[in-house]
Amino acid sequence: MNRRELSLYTLIALMPVLGGCALAALGAGAAGGAAVAADRRTTGSVVEDQSIELKAAQALRASESIPSNSNVNVTSYNGSVLLTGEAPSQEVRTAAVELVRNIEKVKRVYDEITIAEPSSMKARGSDALITSRVKTRLLADDQTEGFDIKVVTERGVVYLMGLLSDAEAQNAVDVSKRVEGVQRVVSLFEDPQEASTAQR
Repeated sequence: MNRRELSLYTLIALMPVLGGCALAALGAGAAGGAAVAADRRTTGSVVEDQSIELKAAQALRASESIPSNSNVNVTSYNGSVLLTGEAPSQEVRTAAVELVRNIEKVKRVYDEITIAEPSSMKARGSDALITSRVKTRLLADDQTEGFDIKVVTERGVVYLMGLLSDAEAQNAVDVSKRVEGVQRVVSLFEDPQEASTAQR
C-alpha cells in the first residue's frame, strides 16, 4: 500500500468519528482530486435517498412481521434500494422487501438478504474493514477517484452502487476485486445517461 492509499485508508476509517472533518481533511491535499467526488445524482435525489433509508429503517423497526432477531440493512442510491443482512425465514425476508418496495420514491429493490442468524460483531467489523479498503482503492485509482461510489460489504461480498458508464463500472469492479478479503463483487451501477432520461 503506497503513502497515498494509506492516507486515504486512514481518513476513510475515521469518517464515522470525524464526520465532515474527514472530508475537509481530504480537501487539504491528502487525496488530491478525490476530495471533490463527482456525485452524478441531483441534489433532490441525494435528499430522497436519505429519506428512503430513514423511512425504511423506521418501517422495519415498527413492523410486527420483522422480529428482533433480524438484521436488515438498507442502502439507497438514486432510488434503487439494496437490502442486505440476515432474516430468520423466507417469510420475514419477503415481508422486509415488500415494506421497502412500498416506500415512496423507491424505483427498485435489490434483495440480497440471507436466511441466517444475524452476523457476529467480528464479521461486521471485518466487512467494515473491507469496505474501507475498497473505498480507499477506488479513491486512489485514477479512473474512479472522482466518482461517488457507494460501497456495501456483507459477508465478504462487496456491492457497488453509483451512476457510471459500462467502462467506468467495469474498472471499479476490477479495482474492487483486487482488494484483500473480497469474496465477490456485485455491480449495481446505473448508466448516468439512462438515469437522466428516466428522470425527465
